Amino acid sequence: MGTPEFPDLGKHCFVVECQQIDFLPFTCDSCHKVFCLEHRSYIKHNCPKGDKQNVTVVICPLCAKGVHLIPDEDPNITWERHVNTDCDPSNYEKATKKKKCPVPGCREILTFSNTIKCRDCMADHCLKHRFGPDHKCPGPKKQEAASSFRASAEAGVAKLSSELSQKWQTAKDGVGQSSNSGSRKRAIGGVSAMCKGFRDAVALVEHVERDHGGTSRA
Repeated sequence: MGTPEFPDLGKHCFVVECQQIDFLPFTCDSCHKVFCLEHRSYIKHNCPKGDKQNVTVVICPLCAKGVHLIPDEDPNITWERHVNTDCDPSNYEKATKKKKCPVPGCREILTFSNTIKCRDCMADHCLKHRFGPDHKCPGPKKQEAASSFRASAEAGVAKLSSELSQKWQTAKDGVGQSSNSGSRKRAIGGVSAMCKGFRDAVALVEHVERDHGGTSRA
């Protein structure tokens, strides 16, 4: 076996009928024995533990979920465990229901080869209704218009709030400075009494500007 330089190079195939020396042998991951290229598969060397590596999945007729059969376990036990723990019959319709084109009256079933996603409404349609006019596509314009209207409304509210704040501050400054002026003590007394009845900031500002000299400073 091997060469004078490498005496341990290569191994014999474990199959009795073969016994071939292979310099690149294969080790079975189930029985852990060495085989040549020809006998490396489970079937070729009749591996006694090869079935443990097999993955067998059956589809549950109740919920349409895959049930993995465990090697060396009775399939009836595996099935009973699935029914008692993981089986959900309500999932059957979701898993088996085929997606159809959303256009009213169209019964075309959407598959990988006949499905087109609209770039505007991002909905899937069949080839017949792939264009916007064919499926009455709302398009992105309505969404853009709604966003623009909302942004404009928010900007208007912010501007109005800023103007009301400025006018309210101006009114307070005008009343405060007028109260320090000796020539207007009586008038300010009247302003304080009259202004108590105003609950609207805009009306109060208009009243001060109209009846008490506005924002004149001493």
